[in-house]
Amino acid sequence: MVLFSAFLSLVSLLSLATAYGTLSDETLKNFPSPGDEFNIKTGAILAPILRTRVSGTPGSTAVLQHFLDFFKNQLPEWNVELHNSSAITPVSNGEKIPFVNLIATRDPPTSRVGDVGRLALVAHYDSKFTPEGFIGAIDSAAPCAMILHAARSIDAALTKKWKEMVADGTDELEEAKGVQILLLDGEEAFKSWTATDSLYGSRALAEDWEFSYHPAASTYRTPLDSIDLFLLLDLLGSSGPTIPSYFKTTHWAYKSMAAIEHRLRELGLFKSSPNHPTKMAKRKNKKKRAEPRFLTEADKGDKAFLGGYVEDDHVPFMARGVEILHIIPTPFPHVWHDITDDGEHLDLDTVEDWTRLVTAFAAEWMELEGFFDFRQQRRAEFTEKSEFEIP
Repeated sequence: MVLFSAFLSLVSLLSLATAYGTLSDETLKNFPSPGDEFNIKTGAILAPILRTRVSGTPGSTAVLQHFLDFFKNQLPEWNVELHNSSAITPVSNGEKIPFVNLIATRDPPTSRVGDVGRLALVAHYDSKFTPEGFIGAIDSAAPCAMILHAARSIDAALTKKWKEMVADGTDELEEAKGVQILLLDGEEAFKSWTATDSLYGSRALAEDWEFSYHPAASTYRTPLDSIDLFLLLDLLGSSGPTIPSYFKTTHWAYKSMAAIEHRLRELGLFKSSPNHPTKMAKRKNKKKRAEPRFLTEADKGDKAFLGGYVEDDHVPFMARGVEILHIIPTPFPHVWHDITDDGEHLDLDTVEDWTRLVTAFAAEWMELEGFFDFRQQRRAEFTEKSEFEIP
């Protein structure tokens, strides 16, 4: 029985690895930039997240409302749910603190509950209890903003693809893939990191989903089973990150993202690159410099996986068999858990590069090449931005 289960898992991973559509250079060049929406003071997406947002406080509620407004106003086709839990923390004097996870899902329009496998884009939105006034820009306001922008960037293409599938009479159950966004609460420890003082929201959600069964005839037994890949972003937004490949079973996905990064750099689309056209133009010596990499272990061999990983929101899901691609730097950025982890210390070129990379990865995962209408999308985004300005 164990061998048979392992065989099924291998078949599932192989099918995922083959159901992955490469984007053209033209598509990569035309993905929209976050631009002013990532301005740290007035940006409609990022600025509202750059505040203290400790779980259970008014700041947390305000940021959650910002997320809800974003989906309501800009991504109305997404199904948005809130997952509530509560727990006593080491600093709450015996009182229960509320934790609220946001779950936003976009599935094919005629799919049945339990028959869709999903790419989950995940970040935590709470900020650390100490030091007082801690913002947590890399940890993880910027990753949340990246995910929101990526979702909007692929939304129209998803709609177009699924409309064409319905019009053509395609049996979408042959390729029932969706996207799910998890913005998780309570990742940070209130006092010191332990098994009980950390990951409050993710632990509660994974536990609930483990026993939330889909109808008996469904392809996937539970919402956990429906996650084909749990892509967790954390500590992103400082310059010069290096991201290891942590898990052998998802190294193929890491390599796919690394391949996109390489192509974006070769196309001159990575703003943080020393060889970006704007930086080359300012230099007297126009010779190309050594090109850095965010994802540094694409060539890692099987024997190099030693089993180590960074504890984060993926742990309760990984313990229940969910496949994880953890995008977190090692070593951590120097502002980690320091009061200087604020908007002013973000490297916005790096933030934009990560946003483009995550968008492209999601678009390739959903096989959206040929379904982007960038002219129409730009017109729609211009209208949406004018209606979603920060006063």
